[in-house]
Amino acid sequence: MYDQIAVNKFKSAGLVVFFMALVLAVGWAFAYLTDAGPLGLVLAVVVVFAMTWGSYWYSDRIVLSMSRARPVDREREPYLVNIVEGLAIAAGLPTPRAYVIDDPAPNAFATGRNPQNAAIAVTTGLLEKLDRLELEGVIAHELAHIKNYDTLVQTLAAVMAGTIVLLSDWMLRTMFWGGGRRREGQGGGHAILMLLGLALMILAPVFAAIIQMAISRKREFLADANGALLTRYPDGLANALRKIAADTNRLSVANKATEALFIYNPLRDYGGGLNSLFNTHPPIEERIARLEAM
Repeated sequence: MYDQIAVNKFKSAGLVVFFMALVLAVGWAFAYLTDAGPLGLVLAVVVVFAMTWGSYWYSDRIVLSMSRARPVDREREPYLVNIVEGLAIAAGLPTPRAYVIDDPAPNAFATGRNPQNAAIAVTTGLLEKLDRLELEGVIAHELAHIKNYDTLVQTLAAVMAGTIVLLSDWMLRTMFWGGGRRREGQGGGHAILMLLGLALMILAPVFAAIIQMAISRKREFLADANGALLTRYPDGLANALRKIAADTNRLSVANKATEALFIYNPLRDYGGGLNSLFNTHPPIEERIARLEAM
């Protein structure tokens, strides 16, 4: 467990470095393709520092706000408070803040930079459609993410990937509507660099998404296993996953930046082959099979 925590902290640092480099590269491309001069690089540096600082300290608040999550009402949802507190004690963790998303689609996620600043959010659909053993399985899964520091890695990835998407989109719109720089007569080398710069601005969000998805897929299997060990009842989580996957309601607050945080992808699965690079979660059938084999 401690080795896994150390690995995740190392991955968090590596993730920050990767996204910082990607933002700087996009800034260079913007500066090269327009007459902005050093403005693109200066903007990228500012974004890098703001993104890194903000992601670490405020990413949980950002994600909870984007998901329109409200603090749990102890009078209306006492069973949720009871389950979160009881399982947190069993896991040896500080009790995370509990939030509820008013949405009929059953789903849940955890966020926070460390166990002392963690939060778990569940939808009203999850509370209404799962029995107690199934709900315990879901909460235990999210507590496993918190204990392993998965929440730090995944939340940083979600916020940083979203920032890169917005930055690249703004720069592309600025370049095309404002006009790119003309480089007639400056040789084929400049043309190649212009093509590379344009490709980088277009593909940067794709690279960010692939990294984010890969991180999420690997963490789900471990959180399933650790959550099942915490409750000592793997069937609870397996049955919960069946119900969540079979539900036809679409999560209204779902978006591309936060989809990887949820216990089940609230948007869509891209299938197998190369398309699987964009899947945020492993196949639900494989997750259930592993739980049933425990």
